[in-house]
Amino acid sequence: MMSRFAVNRTLKAGLCVLAIGALCACASGSNAPKPAELGPNLGLLGVRTAWTGQIGKVDFPLSVNATATAVTLAGSEGLVTSLDAKTGAALWRINIGAQIAAGVGSDGHFAAVVTRENQLVTMEAGRELWRVRLSSQVFTSPLVAGERVFVLGADRTLSAFDARTGKKLWSNQRPGEALVLRQAGVLLAVNNTLVAGLAGRLVGFNPLNGNVVWDAPLATPRGTNDIERLVDLVAGVSRESSVVCARAFQAAVGCVNTEDGKVSWKHSASGSVGLSGDDKQVYGVESDGKLMAWKLADGTEAWSSDRLRYRQLGAPLVLGRSVVVGDGTGLIHFVARTDGTPLTRLSTDGSAIAATPVLGGTTLVAVTRNGGVFGFQPE
Repeated sequence: MMSRFAVNRTLKAGLCVLAIGALCACASGSNAPKPAELGPNLGLLGVRTAWTGQIGKVDFPLSVNATATAVTLAGSEGLVTSLDAKTGAALWRINIGAQIAAGVGSDGHFAAVVTRENQLVTMEAGRELWRVRLSSQVFTSPLVAGERVFVLGADRTLSAFDARTGKKLWSNQRPGEALVLRQAGVLLAVNNTLVAGLAGRLVGFNPLNGNVVWDAPLATPRGTNDIERLVDLVAGVSRESSVVCARAFQAAVGCVNTEDGKVSWKHSASGSVGLSGDDKQVYGVESDGKLMAWKLADGTEAWSSDRLRYRQLGAPLVLGRSVVVGDGTGLIHFVARTDGTPLTRLSTDGSAIAATPVLGGTTLVAVTRNGGVFGFQPE
């Protein structure tokens, strides 16, 4: 169940926007289901807090970008920061002077965000290179790859810009349902294909000209009204070689071979946050907080766990022998990839985890809604 939703009419883009709490998996108020009791922390993994930082409150769909040496992230009020993954020291900072709606995208050299005024802002080494106004709202982090910046708009327009100059290289708008999520969607590069989530479809594009290469349906809109028909793909995918697995909001999970665009498998599933995976399994969180694992080969259920139900879980991260997931109270849970049993848990600042945890080098980085940044290292 969703905690709350509101539909706003965006007249300029000609579409509706459904706003949901990305981390919220249960209803609020006195009738809300009681979160699962955690019990004692087993501490079966040794993990310590290596460093902490602060970026200011986060109230947009933040994506934390991680490389082997750095993590790049942003707060709502416009501060974009790149941190040394090992020490947490600032490598650079820039305030773009506007509230942020989507980001951060980075290839380790260029970084890009989108403001609430629909401006795409691209930076290099802590200085602004250029900004351009977009035609619609954006909730998905820009993708920076091949010295290009790719942007997926809420009106389902996919555009490409030159990362150095800001020149628009191409644009492709696809038709879709009238309702979109105020939540990050799917946008990634797989080999020489640009892959985007458009309504309930995973679509492959030629990144040089924007032409469609293949189109793979993962979920079909159903129902009698716009809300019931909403099947947008949500951010957070499992990628193993050329196979990409994604979730359609409250509808399905499925996998697509990006070499030919064929759907490997798809199954009904009810969840609102993305997936993670390894060479054997795909992991996800259902709307009630149930942790799920599906076999990568055919999508059959490998295991499920109720131990974290109704704890407002975000999207998972596969890390070593664990699946890592943050909750609505700022806890980071490590569970076993084999069966979902608890291994250990870590505390942050008590506010909800704002973004899927990422791995920068050997450091696990988590960000909270209150803007706390936490770097964890295995002991």
